[in-house]
Amino acid sequence: MSDSRPSIEIPESELVERFVRSTGPGGQNVNKVATAVELRFDIANSPSLPEAVRERLLARRDRRVTQDGVLVISAQRFRTQDRNRDDARERLAAFVEAGLHAPKPRVATRPTRASKERRLGAKRERSSIKQGRTRREWD
Repeated sequence: MSDSRPSIEIPESELVERFVRSTGPGGQNVNKVATAVELRFDIANSPSLPEAVRERLLARRDRRVTQDGVLVISAQRFRTQDRNRDDARERLAAFVEAGLHAPKPRVATRPTRASKERRLGAKRERSSIKQGRTRREWD
């Protein structure tokens, strides 16, 4: 079975990687080695993204996308630079993949007469149950 979906190749020149020290526990390794990766990809000015995909990615309300349309992925899950670098690139691929397909438009529907009746019947039932809880004063 072949995958017929289009794929987007992002050239290496469009990615900016910065290696920084990881946070959290890890002893001397954390203090000495810059294993965490900060991957930046300029969505707004990327020539390799189709216009429709670019607009969908920029329209997403994701805190990793800056005001200028730059996606910043920080990867520090692993102890080695190479694994963190691969992790960041996989997450970038997943992010771009999410913008490839347009969301299916929602079709407005109306509730059926039977579903309205069921809802109102349930409300009447609850009402009678609650009515039965009140203490009546008899004259």
